Amino acid sequence: MNRRHFLKQAAAALAYSSSRHAAASADETDLKDCTIIAPANATSRERTAITAFVEEVEKRSALRWAVESASARVPATAIYAFTRSSDRVPARIMTAQRAVRELPAEGYVIRAGTDENGRWIAVGGADERGLLFGLGKLLRSIHFGQQSASIPAASLDLKASPRYLLRGHQLGYRPKTNAYDAWDVAMWNQYIRDLAMFGTNAIELVPPRSDDLPESPHFPLPPERMMIEMSRIADSYGLDVWVWYPAMDANYADPATVEAALKEWAHIYEMLPRLDAVFVPGGDPGHTEPHAMLAFLEKQKASLRRYHPKAQMWVSPQGFRAEWMRDFFQILEEAHTATWLDGVVFGPQIRLSLPEFRQRLPKHYPIRFYPDITHSLECQYPVPDWDVAYALTEGRECINPRPEGEANIFRRCSSYTIGFITYSEGCNDDVNKFLWSSLGWNPDQPVVDVLRDYARYFMGAAYAEGIAQGVLALENNWRGPLLTNSSVDVTLSRFQDIERSASPRLLENWRFQQLLYRAYYDASVRVRLVEETACVQQALGVLGRIREIGWTPEPLDIGQPPSAAPPNGQSPEMLLEEAERILRSYRSDSAAAPLLTRVRELGEALFQSIRMQLAVDRYQGEAVVRGANLETLTYPVSDVPWLLAQIAAIRKRPNAQEQIAAIEELLRRTDPGPGGFYDELGNPANRPHLVLGLGAIEDPEFRFSALTGFSYPDRLGSQAPLAWKRWAESLYDAPLRMRYAGLDPEAQYRIRVVYSGDARRIRIRLVANGQYEIHPLLQRPWPPQPLEFDIPHAATAGGQLELAWTREPGLGGNGRGCQVSEVWLMRK
Repeated sequence: MNRRHFLKQAAAALAYSSSRHAAASADETDLKDCTIIAPANATSRERTAITAFVEEVEKRSALRWAVESASARVPATAIYAFTRSSDRVPARIMTAQRAVRELPAEGYVIRAGTDENGRWIAVGGADERGLLFGLGKLLRSIHFGQQSASIPAASLDLKASPRYLLRGHQLGYRPKTNAYDAWDVAMWNQYIRDLAMFGTNAIELVPPRSDDLPESPHFPLPPERMMIEMSRIADSYGLDVWVWYPAMDANYADPATVEAALKEWAHIYEMLPRLDAVFVPGGDPGHTEPHAMLAFLEKQKASLRRYHPKAQMWVSPQGFRAEWMRDFFQILEEAHTATWLDGVVFGPQIRLSLPEFRQRLPKHYPIRFYPDITHSLECQYPVPDWDVAYALTEGRECINPRPEGEANIFRRCSSYTIGFITYSEGCNDDVNKFLWSSLGWNPDQPVVDVLRDYARYFMGAAYAEGIAQGVLALENNWRGPLLTNSSVDVTLSRFQDIERSASPRLLENWRFQQLLYRAYYDASVRVRLVEETACVQQALGVLGRIREIGWTPEPLDIGQPPSAAPPNGQSPEMLLEEAERILRSYRSDSAAAPLLTRVRELGEALFQSIRMQLAVDRYQGEAVVRGANLETLTYPVSDVPWLLAQIAAIRKRPNAQEQIAAIEELLRRTDPGPGGFYDELGNPANRPHLVLGLGAIEDPEFRFSALTGFSYPDRLGSQAPLAWKRWAESLYDAPLRMRYAGLDPEAQYRIRVVYSGDARRIRIRLVANGQYEIHPLLQRPWPPQPLEFDIPHAATAGGQLELAWTREPGLGGNGRGCQVSEVWLMRK
């Protein structure tokens, strides 16, 4: 779709939307003159919920609605906020009160009507949380303008309760997050309030000592004091407070270590005004075998209950190897364990799938889901077949709205659990958080409706549809090969159209700035990829002319001068020089320059608005891998650096004959020869023999599917081709498979393979047809280099071949290590 056609469609859609809004406005309730009627016996949390509602209305419209216990005057519209426990509910809203009596915990009803006293709206909650969530739903449904507010009639007849008991997010005030460490108390209050308005009922804190630096240059308060404040804020809204507490000491079988840890953790328990549960991960960080770990946590549970009598203790077998997993389940089957352990957490780095985990776990233990919604690679739910250009630049903790992907994860996994507290490293996953909270209420609602809610609440009704569609478009930017994904340009045009017409308030809105940043970043990467790819192709074309030279210098007698220049006026040195010039030219006049400038401007805007640290030096982010992707904004996304290094090495060859031979070898690098096959396993467009498995929709964790992995941050640089910076991999003990058909039964074959990856210390084994060991467990060479092995003739005599790679069995950790970049199957 070209830009002109897109703009024409957008204008038509806008006109249609405007006409619908005009037609629907008559069916909306005007809320300009409203009074909130609060219960006379309202609790502190009910008053907090009502105050938050009124304040959020004023922020969006400049309307200041009065709050009264009983209205002395007759407002144009009265909004009654009450719970099942409220006294003296007026007769005019008795139907709503009766509906509230039937609600389960945290549920709400919204009703409306008109009588002789005017219009009324009733928001009734089953309890304090129900009122908070009902007011949040009402707030999300209102269309605000300057000194105006109205609500569609369809939003005034609702009855809802959450499908899942637990709906929360981890909010870690620590240096490795990409913004959280710079947030002050007011910012935390706003963020927790916003999450509550979307139905979140829990937050998870991180203690001062974790797998992180103890200090940040951005901290407005010391970690302990901020932890207290965040606990207090959550309690004011009636939200549960969890603490993710890693057991990081070396030996919990040592009584002295246990005693010191009990004292350290008790200090945290004592200082927190609210604490409902402690979750201790079995690994990442920490590495304690199950017997010692669970014995230690039993003591911690007793200590915890001294300060918070109803608090719970939860644990995960994160990072456990196979032997430890067996021990873990055996201990949990003991009756004694059930007297103190309240539940088990399923999250990243667990050897079993969630259905298998639920089957192995004793049924009386509930499971809390701990999904990673914040990372894009090297994680629990990686972006499927991400383009390597994105992986090398945007990286692991980039701004990552993935509405359809996250909804698929939620719907496939959550039924095995009581709910979730998501794993998050910052506000880069903001869209994903609010999507999960909404789906925790109603998993069946269309994703686009959640996005409209999100956009309307945070950016205004006028932008709701455009932003919702824009977020879906950003996710689509990451699908398929970037080189041919022209929708990236359409996505940028969509956001630029909104940007041009945006109010100053929207331009200063950090959530809009995040989406703009992603749109511009994606587009800049694509422009550079197109330019670099063209340079690589041109340079290889120039080097390919070596075959046209037809000149081989004759050997010289000792003491004789060199012979004449090549007959066509070209030499290997001249071709190498021309190819180098082409490869160095792509940066000189890049069409990406204005896009890169805008990305940097938005990076500055995000630091000013929300303290996002998108650069290490400029904004003092902790590391490039911690979301500081301004550092990799212009990182090469093709084979340009590698080809330049190869050319430099070839130019050092002592004579033209060796230069010609080296150029020929470079041009034939991936050629498997007559009757052979070549697969680049990290490239979805060039791996025809790879067995893909179920795929990302059915298998979002890639436990039964081939996963594409990347070198991020790039560990190889110019010493490796792009093909070695991406690979296919399998997880844990699952094999990575390739299948060949139509082989010559009479031929003898040999395999050349390159093992790359991010887990080079883990050994890898190759077996053919399930019975012929091609090589035993071996340590891959580093830096990577091709290895060659003979394939037994018996393995290919039937015309077919299956290759299966596995890593060392039974290991724990993140499951990675079986990682293969390139495979040549060659006839000998």
